[in-house]
Amino acid sequence: MCKALLAAALLCAASHAASSAELTALETRWLGAALPVLNYARGLALPIDIIVQPQARPNDVPMAMGFDGGRCKLVLSLRGNPDAEAQLAGVPAEAQGELIEAMAAHEIGHCWRYAQGAWHALPAGFVEVGQETAADPDLLAASRAMRETRREEGYADLVALAWIRHSHPGAYGRVYDWLSGLRREQPVAGNGHDTRAWVALARDGARFGAASRPFEDAVPLWREGLLVEK
Repeated sequence: MCKALLAAALLCAASHAASSAELTALETRWLGAALPVLNYARGLALPIDIIVQPQARPNDVPMAMGFDGGRCKLVLSLRGNPDAEAQLAGVPAEAQGELIEAMAAHEIGHCWRYAQGAWHALPAGFVEVGQETAADPDLLAASRAMRETRREEGYADLVALAWIRHSHPGAYGRVYDWLSGLRREQPVAGNGHDTRAWVALARDGARFGAASRPFEDAVPLWREGLLVEK
């Protein structure tokens, strides 16, 4: 796709770009890398809008998924964000595209769960054993909320890896090592992004099978991870 057509496609996709301003070079690069995932999501009629923040707020991540009014909101917070590409540090520019694509697949995985009405729900037929307890009800509620977040993040990480496995099989090992490295750096074990139990199961990309349906392909390993998460 030529640069002019790519720019037009991205501006059309970013239907909520700040003040209808032109996308920056950085936003164009990120959306361009994410375009295959976005086109796949559009083919599935997922209810997704793209929002480009006019100015990142403190602690904003470069790409995130939110939900509002029954629709998914893919939010880019790249403008004025000093940490916009911190997760890509040390990775050659020519090798960053698949990493951004994996991030996009992760976020679209969240949208898929939301659109299916399965957000924070366990897979069909899964029976959870044991019961978490705490003397402080607020602490118990917070712990349960973090566990639900962690499980959704684990599913989304597996979607990202399944996507790369089928779309860029030659890059799978490199993307896996990058994601695994990110997840090893946990400030607190068991926090909402501690998805190591799931990522460890996907070291061999062949475990996703050959169906090329990332949302479905991630489910068996996600179920397996639910049994071993801490």
